[in-house]
Amino acid sequence: MIACVTIATIDRAAAQEATKAQADAFNARMFAGPPDKQAYACFVRRYDADHLNRHPKQKVAAMKLLISAEYDAEDKALQYAFRLGFKYRHRSGDFDSSGSCGHALFEENGNEVRFGCGVDCEGGGIGVALSRDNKSAIVRLERVRIWQNNKPDDDAEESLVAGADDKIFRLDRADNSECASLVTDRKELAALRHK
Repeated sequence: MIACVTIATIDRAAAQEATKAQADAFNARMFAGPPDKQAYACFVRRYDADHLNRHPKQKVAAMKLLISAEYDAEDKALQYAFRLGFKYRHRSGDFDSSGSCGHALFEENGNEVRFGCGVDCEGGGIGVALSRDNKSAIVRLERVRIWQNNKPDDDAEESLVAGADDKIFRLDRADNSECASLVTDRKELAALRHK
């Protein structure tokens, strides 16, 4: 099996790894409190007809994002991951993507801390930041590998590519149960429901 490198969608030249204090503050904001051994944050948006009429080139009609953190005893650090689910505007079916996120990065020019998350094997990725009031996630993408109906099959893979109205998404914080459909592992699903 060929090992692949995770690619994140953050310009690392314009960003640097956040300090421990910045990362801890970002984690507390992301997970609505300091994360323990496991933490989850769910963000959801269903675009209404008015929004879609104002953004006629937007391909996405609904989107869910689950950010998870799990303490790795070997590394003695939190490991982050994302799961993204969405529905196209003019196409049936559920589509999803998932991957790992690096440590929080601090973007110097915007004073913004965000995760750079990527899909293995040059599958693109997303950047995830928070709104100032912590009530929304700001998702930025250029390209991210996706699959239909949670089936990571090489023949079924495609990419969601940023278009005129599909580069930045604001998703509202929701109860973790809203993102349960993105979780396929039974143990993780049980942990999500108890947070």
